[in-house]
Amino acid sequence: MKKPSSKIRDEIAKLQEQLKAAETREAERIGRIALKAGLGDIEIDEAELQGAFEDLAKRFRGGKAATTGGKRGADVGESSAPSTQNPSVAPAGGTAEA
Repeated sequence: MKKPSSKIRDEIAKLQEQLKAAETREAERIGRIALKAGLGDIEIDEAELQGAFEDLAKRFRGGKAATTGGKRGADVGESSAPSTQNPSVAPAGGTAEA
């Protein structure tokens, strides 16, 4: 038996809330670690910092990180995911900036 569209919409809304909460937890965790490492004091372009995080993620996933060291464009690594996914802007206080 098929579900009515209203139930599907309710399930989607609940899942979106769960996703937002999970992304917030992840961003806060990574933000705290970045601040402890001293990244809060470094003057760096957000796109360049995101590129460095992407290289770090590749390294830990077994891929080979880029070694160009060049500045990346603002559109590199962007997706349709919510902006809370970007750990470089997550403050330790828990309110993420977009």
